[in-house]
Amino acid sequence: MALCDKEKGEERGGTPLHVLSMGKLQELQLHVADGEVKEEKSGEYENSKKLGSHEPRNFKWWISIIIYALFVILGQSASTLLGRLYYDKGGNSIWIAMVSQLAGFPILVPCYFLAPPKSCTKTVQTQQPSAVLLALVYFSFGICLAAYTLMYSIGLLHLPVSTFSLVCASQLAFNALFSFFLHSQKFTPFILNSLVLLTISSTLLIFQTNPASHTQVSKEKYAIGFVCTIGASAGYGLMLSLTQKLLKGETRAKVFEIVIYQSLVATLVAIVGLFTSGDWKCLSTEMAEFELGEFSYVMTLMETAIASQFFVLGAIGLIFEVSSLFSNAISVLGLPVIPILAVVFFHDKMDAVKVIAMVLAIWGFVSYVYQCYLDNNSCKNEYQSGSEVCKSPLLEEVG
Repeated sequence: MALCDKEKGEERGGTPLHVLSMGKLQELQLHVADGEVKEEKSGEYENSKKLGSHEPRNFKWWISIIIYALFVILGQSASTLLGRLYYDKGGNSIWIAMVSQLAGFPILVPCYFLAPPKSCTKTVQTQQPSAVLLALVYFSFGICLAAYTLMYSIGLLHLPVSTFSLVCASQLAFNALFSFFLHSQKFTPFILNSLVLLTISSTLLIFQTNPASHTQVSKEKYAIGFVCTIGASAGYGLMLSLTQKLLKGETRAKVFEIVIYQSLVATLVAIVGLFTSGDWKCLSTEMAEFELGEFSYVMTLMETAIASQFFVLGAIGLIFEVSSLFSNAISVLGLPVIPILAVVFFHDKMDAVKVIAMVLAIWGFVSYVYQCYLDNNSCKNEYQSGSEVCKSPLLEEVG
């Protein structure tokens, strides 16, 4: 009877159990196969993204690099000239000048909140360092930032702005040296040529027969200013190399977080120095005696703070997108602009030694840029040939 009922059920259109089981099994196999296809496609997608990270730079990338470079050049030129204006028109405190260069970091806070919190290329979750370790890193970087900013302030006080900017070109040589030890930076003939020319450019300024500018500066103060500027350039080169090592694999939000906290520490150090030295007592007198007036005094310091942060934003952006050495090269590109502006606005003397130093600095930078051009062409050829590794000594991706 049971058998007859089963046959009748089949005749009425019912589905046998073994057919149902086979159907479900086939459906399960299809789901599994579909999952394998999706997983395979996902793997191919990750590989394509990995390969894409080494492909030649697109138009959007070059636009961002141009914007960052403009921030560096304009911010550096404006902050240096405004710092010189502060000293020339009655300012005498290196601590106030230092505070004005550092205290503008709250401008970066909106960038921190607008930055994407996650990196689209970061697939492996790494263990986050402890809060104590992060605090130690921020504090150490803040102290270093305060130290070389102080040396820059001393150098700008005792040197003509044109000489100061040309000596600062040596920071590229220091950065390349630190990158060699910290990042195994490859030195091509064009990079070596660039470093040698920039070093000679800075060294020539030691042998000026008349170091004084339009304001008389003794040889002792000139020597102090020169040594402090060289020390600041070395400190800046080291900071850039360490920052590149610290930012490797980090998101943009994390980058801004690091910069904001280290700037906060450096600003606190500058404020402590301002009160410890007693310069804060002369602040009202200095403001009243400023040749351009009290309003111009306040605006000069505020504009210096804003220009300095534009420079920081551009420099960090170039480190994140390319490398610390490239960021420093763009910084050096803007340095020859400052002596020309100094002749126009501050009537600095542009003697033969300065002209030769400026020509060598520009030549050194052009040599460096040509190496970047060769590297980009090499990346294009390697990408077109299917290589997943872009062997470029300069265009190394950090972000």
